[in-house]
Amino acid sequence: MVLAVCVLVHLMTILFAMQGGLSGGEILSRTRGSVLAALFYLIFVVAAAVHAPIGVARICEEWFAWRGRSLGVAMVALFLFLLVAGLAAIWGLVGG
Repeated sequence: MVLAVCVLVHLMTILFAMQGGLSGGEILSRTRGSVLAALFYLIFVVAAAVHAPIGVARICEEWFAWRGRSLGVAMVALFLFLLVAGLAAIWGLVGG
């Protein structure tokens, strides 16, 4: 449910920015240093990083009959990759 709300808010924000004719630079100038934007996208990133490996694991089990410890390790690696990539994106949006 958290991820669904984040996706909706994110899409509404994109539509608002597009209708307002905002450029990428203008969007970044509005998000620089924003604690609210950082907190929102942190929640979004964590929710997506948790959700994706669960779904990918189910697909790997069904399509490739991949089970066991190696699948778990691969999904932890996917989670960590998504988390680090998301945190880097947040830093680019609100940080330096």
